[in-house]
Amino acid sequence: MTNKKVLIADDEPLARERIHRLVDALPEFTVCAEASDGHEALSLTAEHGPDVVLLDIRMPGMDGLEAAERLSALEQPPAIIFCTAYDHYAITAFEVQAVAYLLKPVRREALADALTKAGRVNRLQLQSIQSRDQESGAQLAIRTHRGTELIDLAQVFYCEADQKYVTIHHHHGESVTDHTLKELEGRFPDELLRIHRHTLVGVRHIQGLTRNNDGHWFLNLSDRSTALPVSRRHAGSVREWLEKHRPL
Repeated sequence: MTNKKVLIADDEPLARERIHRLVDALPEFTVCAEASDGHEALSLTAEHGPDVVLLDIRMPGMDGLEAAERLSALEQPPAIIFCTAYDHYAITAFEVQAVAYLLKPVRREALADALTKAGRVNRLQLQSIQSRDQESGAQLAIRTHRGTELIDLAQVFYCEADQKYVTIHHHHGESVTDHTLKELEGRFPDELLRIHRHTLVGVRHIQGLTRNNDGHWFLNLSDRSTALPVSRRHAGSVREWLEKHRPL
């Protein structure tokens, strides 16, 4: 059985070191990464896909509560366990669906119990995910004027390049990133399909391909009223994708 991955987020190096030792003593869990603030916790979650995140609450920049709120909004959220020196955040912590709320210094037995509970939660999440047609869970962490955002690739309609930046259109609105389309296409080849030199689309939302009287191709996406133009250069590969995945 593969060990469950744990991410530790705490701005105090000694606190991270102590919790790391406690997790190492538990055979079913492995620390996959350590973060010193909420922004780093979101970025490392996108990179490592932890099953459990152990979050301090008071951290510089983005605190643990804000990070937990963004993590819990994911299609496949990790289980969240707060490890904090303050007891007055407990009600707020459970509003973001935390599995447990542990007070520092964290006791080994309490951490073991919380992680076991988190494992049960994740098994239920996995069953739910599998019943939703095997969602991939790919995530993208980007820095915006609002701070670090985690975006589920399953929720992305399309990505549109405009000069130096790319606008990602998704279920919750729009996010601007300095990632290039080429970078996104290379990183998520199973999630994003090139239809134009300025546009990638989320394959989960492709509805069909149409051609107007002038011979121009357009791609229709679910939940989007406006069809996206497909360049002549990419029309053939888009048709091939549709024939392979959704026979016309």
